[in-house]
Order: sequence, then structure tokens, then C-alpha cells
Amino acid sequence: MKGLAPLLKKIAKVRVLVVGDVMLDHYIWGDATRISPEAPVPVVDIARDSWTAGGAANVALNIASLGAHCTVAGYIGADDAGAKLTSILHGKKIDTIATPGSAPTIVKTRVLVQHQQLCRLDREAAPTEYQFPAAQIDTLLAREIDAADAVILSDYAKGILSDEIVARVTSLARKAGKFVALDPKPKRRLKFHGLDLITPNKREALQLAELEPPPHTPFPAAEVCARLHERYATKHLVITLGEDGMLLSSDGRILKTIPTAAREVFDVSGAGDTSLAGLVLALAAGSTLEAAAHFANAAAGVVVGKIGTATVTPTELIDYVNHR
Repeated sequence: MKGLAPLLKKIAKVRVLVVGDVMLDHYIWGDATRISPEAPVPVVDIARDSWTAGGAANVALNIASLGAHCTVAGYIGADDAGAKLTSILHGKKIDTIATPGSAPTIVKTRVLVQHQQLCRLDREAAPTEYQFPAAQIDTLLAREIDAADAVILSDYAKGILSDEIVARVTSLARKAGKFVALDPKPKRRLKFHGLDLITPNKREALQLAELEPPPHTPFPAAEVCARLHERYATKHLVITLGEDGMLLSSDGRILKTIPTAAREVFDVSGAGDTSLAGLVLALAAGSTLEAAAHFANAAAGVVVGKIGTATVTPTELIDYVNHR
């Protein structure tokens, strides 16, 4: 990958605001060598616990890990989980804007036995409990939008993003001349239009395009790209295809498909967050869409080689690219 070091230097000067569903990722690590006498389930002997930022907060972690400055706005409760999440983010020099409310911080607990996920336990309230107070958008976010080079709307369908929030943040960003990206969750059907970038996966892209191809048929890439541009007028579209890489499209036309960079895949948790962060940072630093995709693809290739929600540093990325 040519020009990686100069690109990383440019990225170090980029400022990004992430608005979305933040959460705390909790991992319980252990082993299971027996079945419970109470029910046919494994008994897990816990060795340790670990915590990291998840959801939109993981997007922020990836941005900071790659050397850029990041502020993240989302719901952080007044509880132990919220305090832990804030500490993690501040420890990575990420500024936080916590929206008001009385709901608990969203926590995802994953139980891993010999590095294999056994189950996941979610602690969260109804989406209505996490809604961003629309009347306070300008007060909370206008200054940060003005200071940022790019704004990312990170939707995990937990409630923080609404049509009104997306429209107002987009309007403020447009007036300030900022790059705007959205990672959508189509089941919520958020309204958006005229963004610089959206990054659905294959299933999400089909949902956004309202297409249901028959089983075992090729992905209708051209029709999906054309439909999404017609409906949403997004400048760039990057569809993550899992093991098949990334499909790149601009103005409704397919540019090319970038094959996956991963050598080994241990855990895909958070890989989409890494790809999103890499794409936005590279584009905000002046890269073409293809160059940004190669950068993001390499960053995701590092992350899927780790266990659990993870990030990538510039040093890891340079080493990975040099040894591919």
C-alpha cells in the first residue's frame, strides 16, 4: 500500500465527531470442563473480566487509535457502567458529550470459553429511553460540528438517532462544510439524504434498496448501487461484503470491488467500526475513495486477527501492510 506513512501523518491532524449509540462491551473469559447438574448447560469457571467501548464508542476508539482527534456524543448513564465507559474513552483522549436521561448505560456482556463466544447478555432499556433531546442539538453539538473535519452518524438501532437528529446534524454539518458519513441500520428506516458516505453491509444494503434476491443468486450490485443513489443521493457508497471484501460505488455507479485484506480471522466483532473509521479518516485527509478503501480494508484486516472488540494502531497497520 503506497503512501501509508504520509497518509497517517495527515490523519493525525483530522478531527472527527461521532454521534450515535455508545455502549460498554464487557467480556467474561473462562473455561468450561463440566456440565451443570441443574440443567444441560456448561459451567464456566471465570478467569478474568475485561471491558472496552462498544458501538459508536468503538468507532471513536478506532479513530483515536489511528492517531486522529475524536469527540463522541451519545447516551452515557449515571451508573457504574457509564463511569467505566467514560473512563475508557477519556483514557484514550476522546472527549465525550453525554446526552441527558435516566436510563442505564447499554452494556453487552460476552461469555468466551477458550476464545469462543458461548453467549451474549444485553443490558439496555427501550429505544425511547435513549432518544437525543432534539431541542438541545444546537447547544450540545453545534460547536463540535464546527470544529470537526468530519461527522459520523453511527446507528446501532438503540434509539439515540432519530430522523430529526439526523436532519439537524446533517444541516449543521452542511452549513459548516463538513464531511458527513452514516453507518445505517435499515430496520429503523432513518431518513437521510445527500450524505458523503454510507457504509452498509450486504444485508443492510439489500434492505435499504428493498430488494430480496432469490437464495443462491449473485448479489445484485449494480441494481443496489443505482437504487440507493436514486433514493438517498449519497456521494459515496461502500458495501462491506465480509470475506468478499468491499464494493465501492460513487454517484450510483460501481467503481470496483476491493478483496479482503485479512490473513487470519479470529473475531469479526467491531470490524465494521474499524472500516468506517478508516474510510472517513482517509477521505477527510484527502484520499480518493479507492485509496481510502484500501486503507480501511487493511485496518480491518488487523482487527479481525484479534479476539474481541479491538482497534488498530499506526504501528500495527504499517507492520501488517509491510508483511502482507
